[in-house]
Amino acid sequence: MFNTMTLTKAAGALIGALLFLMLANWGASALFHVGPAGHGGGHGEEELAQAYTIDVPESAEGGEVVEEEIDFGALMANADVAAGEKQWAKCRACHALDGSDGVGPHLNGVVGRDVASIAGFNYSGAMSDHAGEVPVWDAEAIQHFIENPRGVVPGTAMSFGGLKKPEDRANVIAYIESQS
Repeated sequence: MFNTMTLTKAAGALIGALLFLMLANWGASALFHVGPAGHGGGHGEEELAQAYTIDVPESAEGGEVVEEEIDFGALMANADVAAGEKQWAKCRACHALDGSDGVGPHLNGVVGRDVASIAGFNYSGAMSDHAGEVPVWDAEAIQHFIENPRGVVPGTAMSFGGLKKPEDRANVIAYIESQS
């Protein structure tokens, strides 16, 4: 049943398949070469030119980027309540404006309210500690918090990623304030 000819055929098939794969690899390497032209794949032989560069502003001191100061009072004066209502859609999954608590505390009357002050709501320890640093939710404190909740209050239970645009933050605060 199993003789020398069967073993020879099996070995020939295996060696033929390996030879085919080696030739296919060699051909593909010749067609799809990655790296500088004319080099045999050597690394670090010459510096490659960048396809494009990204300008990064630097300050005079230590090369750190200086953030632009935002006049949030002026943004609040020009805030669009209708646009804030659209931004509120991101908040209403956890917060309400009717006095009822959900996953998060209700936000009616939040502007000017003490931080972590809703009776009966179980605030995280991080938010309770934050009340010692920022005692009142004024518009400036709210906008700073909703820009990056976990960055401002590390350990907060709020999983929202934040509103990056200052105009969006001003609009949503104006909307919340209009509903209170």
